[in-house]
Amino acid sequence: MELAIVLMMILIVVAIVAIKLNEDQIAFPFMRRQQLFSPVERQFLELIERAVGNEFRVVCRVKLSDVLALRNNTNKKVAKSAMLRASGKQIDFILCNKSDLTPVLAIDVVNTQTKEGAIKAKDFFVSGSLDTAGIPHAKIKAKNGYKVEEIRDCIESKLIPLRRKQGKLIGTPIAAEKPSLFSPKKRPTRPIRTNKQVAA
Repeated sequence: MELAIVLMMILIVVAIVAIKLNEDQIAFPFMRRQQLFSPVERQFLELIERAVGNEFRVVCRVKLSDVLALRNNTNKKVAKSAMLRASGKQIDFILCNKSDLTPVLAIDVVNTQTKEGAIKAKDFFVSGSLDTAGIPHAKIKAKNGYKVEEIRDCIESKLIPLRRKQGKLIGTPIAAEKPSLFSPKKRPTRPIRTNKQVAA
């Protein structure tokens, strides 16, 4: 009887030790990061926000699969493969329409000095996928000293189709408009014929 009690006590102690060890493995071994973005990412986020003002909402670190949807008639095998690849890709910044949060422009900051950056610069799957979906893709080379105007110009160069739809394209010549015959740019090279009869 005493042996049975001793064995039970040993089993209980072993069980408690096992639970404690298991708890250490199951526990959440996390702590808060000191910063959500690297200094470069933070700098670019600030530049982009200043460049777009209040027109767009800037969303950071978005999976490609969150930006794209599959076409209805896509083959199941192709769809599964494409979504698997898309879920492994990440866009640094997405400009979204403020009213309905539809993606307007994808922006990637590329550091060609690193292996990851060089791969990102040549990622044809990301570029092709975004192009097919009609989402412009801007790749900005990572460097110090960018001005807000430079980032704004880069963004605006990619938003030309959107600006045309909005009727906000400023400073582009209208192709249909012909210069006047008497404009300073084009002057007559010979006398203009008159309708009046010349007296003999």
